[in-house]
Amino acid sequence: MTKVLRVAILLSYCSILCNYKAIEMPSHQTYGGSWKFLTFIDLVIQAVFFGICVLTDLSSLLTRGSGNQEQERQLKKLISLRDWMLAVLAFPVGVFVVSVFWTIYACDREMIYPKLLDNFIPGWLNHGMHTTVLPFILIEMRTSHHQYPSRSSGLTAICTFSVGYILWVCWVHHVTGMWVYPFLEHIGPGARIIFFGSTTILMNFLYLLGEVLNNYIWDTQRISEESHHHIISTSECLWPNDSPVTVLFKVRRWQRGTGL
Repeated sequence: MTKVLRVAILLSYCSILCNYKAIEMPSHQTYGGSWKFLTFIDLVIQAVFFGICVLTDLSSLLTRGSGNQEQERQLKKLISLRDWMLAVLAFPVGVFVVSVFWTIYACDREMIYPKLLDNFIPGWLNHGMHTTVLPFILIEMRTSHHQYPSRSSGLTAICTFSVGYILWVCWVHHVTGMWVYPFLEHIGPGARIIFFGSTTILMNFLYLLGEVLNNYIWDTQRISEESHHHIISTSECLWPNDSPVTVLFKVRRWQRGTGL
């Protein structure tokens, strides 16, 4: 079921990207094209991530039971790349795009998504770019365990991405004289520095949030499975002719032994 879901999500991202690129918007013809928008970069990240997920699933099916050590090594590398991409890019960037876009949109949509864009981008495509990213990545995190990298290397990677994108936005402004996002035109240099610094901090926070959420989901599931195993083991120790008092005594003794 998980494998089928990944294929469906990958196809949906491919459809969104194709429809978005097919739109003839003036901003697509200017310096940087679609690549100056974090939304588009995020869509590419999500599509590549789920593409790697599908490739990993296919490789797992092909190598299952083969006993080929080289194929198993390659599969482990794919799994490591998949986990790294979720931790460092897919989760923090995806959640950042959704949360920041809709927060600014709720305050004043003209500052991030002017009404003029409604003439080019249909509503379903807007939600495909700025809404469904969040449930898709949460479903992936819930259905598959991912091994996070060391915290220092993970935070270094997300900081590098954040600073790199900020420098790219500043370069586009230097070349064209226009800011990628309209609201940057309405704030002063000091406020821009604070905003860019805040976004970098937020990216780091979202990385840590993803790590905590991943650990919580899978630690909870592991504890649940272990508890289920202990319950089965305890039930096997009960005899049909045990009195209610004896049964209660055995259960309480098992609870004390397992720390429940």
